[in-house]
Amino acid sequence: MKRRQKRVLQMAFVFMVALIFLPNVGLWSLYREKHLMKSHEAAEQGFSLGLSEGHIYTWTDGLRRRDWHDNESIRRDELRVGKGEHGKPYPLAEDECDDSVYKENGFNIYVSNNIALDRSLPDIRHPNCKTKLYLENLPNTSIIIPFHNEGWSSLLRTIHSISYRTPDHLIAEIILVDDYSDRGTPSPIIPAPAMCEPTNRRPVGKDSAELCPKVFTLAELRVSLSLSPDPL
Repeated sequence: MKRRQKRVLQMAFVFMVALIFLPNVGLWSLYREKHLMKSHEAAEQGFSLGLSEGHIYTWTDGLRRRDWHDNESIRRDELRVGKGEHGKPYPLAEDECDDSVYKENGFNIYVSNNIALDRSLPDIRHPNCKTKLYLENLPNTSIIIPFHNEGWSSLLRTIHSISYRTPDHLIAEIILVDDYSDRGTPSPIIPAPAMCEPTNRRPVGKDSAELCPKVFTLAELRVSLSLSPDPL
């Protein structure tokens, strides 16, 4: 008899817990679904969440965050037109199609030499990234670019995209490390003592960098948006 009463009490307890818990799970799922839908809709509308460049927001962890996006530059890039702008293909005439332009660099250096160094790029960010906030106080960084026999217009475009799309005070320096090129390089570039494997290129630039965080990047990198705030 006692065992039966105990079993009944256990079943009653389980029923009460389910009665209290399950509706809350349903309400939470409904709230979460609506919240995600609102966040997605707001992100697709661009910068409509009340976030504006330079505004500071205090998070629940007590750390202050801000919107680092240069919205004016983003809008200015959206209006640009021209060959190669927004990452679109460069149209070539028949007399400009020459396979020899691919031999030295592995890409069409003729096209690289004829598109703007500050060309605009398509915005490939996820909608949620457009309203992402980063820490207000970030250290500056040394950006180190190792290269070997790189086409100069391509290398200059990398430097320009980094400097143009990164807040000035987050860049301490940009260091170019010549990994044993045999085409000749300008004097400010640091030469590597010998041809290095990719993993060994980093110490060369690292020894010459200031005491701050370091970002190693490729010579053919193109910075879209938020290069420094994200990794820092």
